[in-house]
Amino acid sequence: MTVKAKKHLGQHFLNDESIAEKIANTLSFEGYKNVLEIGPGMGVLTKYLLDKPTKTYVVEIDSESVEYLKVNYLNLADRVIEKDFLKYDIDEVFKGESFAVIGNYPYNISTQIVFKTLEMRDQIPEFSGMFQKEVAQRICEKEGSKAYGILSVLTQAFYDAEYLFTVPPQVFNPPPKVDSGVLRLTRKKDYSLSCNEAMLFKVVKAAFQQRRKTLRNSLKTFNLSDSLREDSIFGKRPEQLSVAQFITLTERIENDLKSQN
Repeated sequence: MTVKAKKHLGQHFLNDESIAEKIANTLSFEGYKNVLEIGPGMGVLTKYLLDKPTKTYVVEIDSESVEYLKVNYLNLADRVIEKDFLKYDIDEVFKGESFAVIGNYPYNISTQIVFKTLEMRDQIPEFSGMFQKEVAQRICEKEGSKAYGILSVLTQAFYDAEYLFTVPPQVFNPPPKVDSGVLRLTRKKDYSLSCNEAMLFKVVKAAFQQRRKTLRNSLKTFNLSDSLREDSIFGKRPEQLSVAQFITLTERIENDLKSQN
């Protein structure tokens, strides 16, 4: 039995064993007992995870893949979760325990998977896996680059991001039209923010939605005081600010808005 890749689920099955093993080895497997693989398909990556000292769980929305995994990986059968990761409360499985996340992520939902990971960062010390190359690079990019944006800043506020290696299309069935990229996110030792998280998300999104404009223009809707808007940082464009500068700017915006009330 083999599983047919389904276009609507964004499935591209990796069929290169050496790359699957290399992806499995991107996690440290230290400091947590559980690993969650998202979208295992036919288990090319799963088999290498099962050799690790941690307990592997998989979450898969495709019932055909679920059946395949249960038949071919009997020692995994009771840890196959047939759910949509984005809609499911995975804490029903982990009950507050830490777990790492790994996968060959469907391109069409990969950024949503990252945002859900950020929401659950208290439980996820490590995250790795394969994305469309352009998305993986964007997540890991530093300030000063055209690729640096919302995803880069919000991910790197909590995690250290490393772009690890590129994977060509021909090692997949069916081959995607683009290169893939593998990255690793390692949660920062101190990942608490000195500003309000919801406000940081608002500031970063507002800034990059008009990325060609200076912050003075893109953040107009915040109704900031003239004295704050005169600061030289507001003459910059969003891609010129580091993650730390965005956090400091958010603190200053919060204080400015409080002082006006």
